[in-house]
Amino acid sequence: MLKRILAALAFSAAALPLYAQQDYPNRPIRIIVGPGTDLLARIVGEKLTEAWGQGVVIDPRPAAGGIVAGDAVAKAAPDGYTLLLSSSSYTANSLLQPKMPYDILTDLRPVCLLGTIPVVAVVNPALPINNFKELVAAAKANPGKLNYASAGNGTAPHLSAEMFKQLAHVDITHVPYKGAAPALTDVMGGQVQLMFSTAPTVISAVQGGKLKAIGVTGARRFKGLPDVPSAAEQGFPGTAYIAWNGLHAPAKTPPAIIEKLSTKIVELMRTPAAIERTEKAGFDPVSLPTKEFEQFQEQDLARLRVTIRQSNIKAD
Repeated sequence: MLKRILAALAFSAAALPLYAQQDYPNRPIRIIVGPGTDLLARIVGEKLTEAWGQGVVIDPRPAAGGIVAGDAVAKAAPDGYTLLLSSSSYTANSLLQPKMPYDILTDLRPVCLLGTIPVVAVVNPALPINNFKELVAAAKANPGKLNYASAGNGTAPHLSAEMFKQLAHVDITHVPYKGAAPALTDVMGGQVQLMFSTAPTVISAVQGGKLKAIGVTGARRFKGLPDVPSAAEQGFPGTAYIAWNGLHAPAKTPPAIIEKLSTKIVELMRTPAAIERTEKAGFDPVSLPTKEFEQFQEQDLARLRVTIRQSNIKAD
């Protein structure tokens, strides 16, 4: 009799995690957001609430360039109720920061990619440079004399510019700022000649004629600036670095929960309404499930390792 009772208890204990996975979600999900916009997290939250009937709480923790947010998720219970709105800042941090409190490869697990963010090369309108070839010609004629602004060391725009410099074999001087706003102000004012910037940051200034866009990194044009040719079109296919937003979960989250989240969120992000909102905010609506997102992350890290090593980039 005792043996049967103990066996029943053991079976019940083993069945609890499986039941919890099948019953998922049965309470609100929290998405922790580091630096940058929380727009895609809000879209995901609204759509998941409609689909599953459970609330989604957006928890902003922008301190330390995403390190605080990433660490909170890495150390959270691996039950699918705490997610990270991840971005290209997290892969960059993993390579640039010497003492990270967590490891993006072993402590976090990709769930899905939500969207990519094109990087646009912009110049002061008075500068007689209209495309990447003219930029390269001007840089080679005046090595070290052209300056480019960035939102800071290790940011996506900085890394994009350094990839371009390495590909084109040009010497352009980096002028780091503490944030995108002061950098843009100085480019528009002519104190600095150019800047590589994420599209949402500069799209209104380009459309208003305050900045001139000379190219978009990547293989295709950006819908928000349809007249601006891509780097690949201009003969620079290696200038492919893009920023991105995705979702990560604690590494030990059960595969069944990861799969359920990934499948539903990708399905929701590919609806016409979600695509329209994503594009209006300056993102490319590129949503990828877990395995493809893992491959995307690996490629992102591989490109960054080369760029950081060759340009000897250090974190602020």
